[in-house]
Amino acid sequence: MNIEIQEMTVVEKLKTMELLWDDICHNMTNFKSPDWHGDILKEREDQYQQGHEKFQDWDKAKKDIWNSVS
Repeated sequence: MNIEIQEMTVVEKLKTMELLWDDICHNMTNFKSPDWHGDILKEREDQYQQGHEKFQDWDKAKKDIWNSVS
């Protein structure tokens, strides 16, 4: 498979990335995140607990990302 990533628009790249993540999530039941993912999640949880971070609805976040690149 030969994909010319440099020729893709940002929107095309984001759509491709979303398709890949959806496929991984639905088809790789034995997939294990690396340990450093847990470290980052712990840091973010600590920041949230201290009031330095807040949650945003995922659908709204994706919409904001799409709007910022299209």
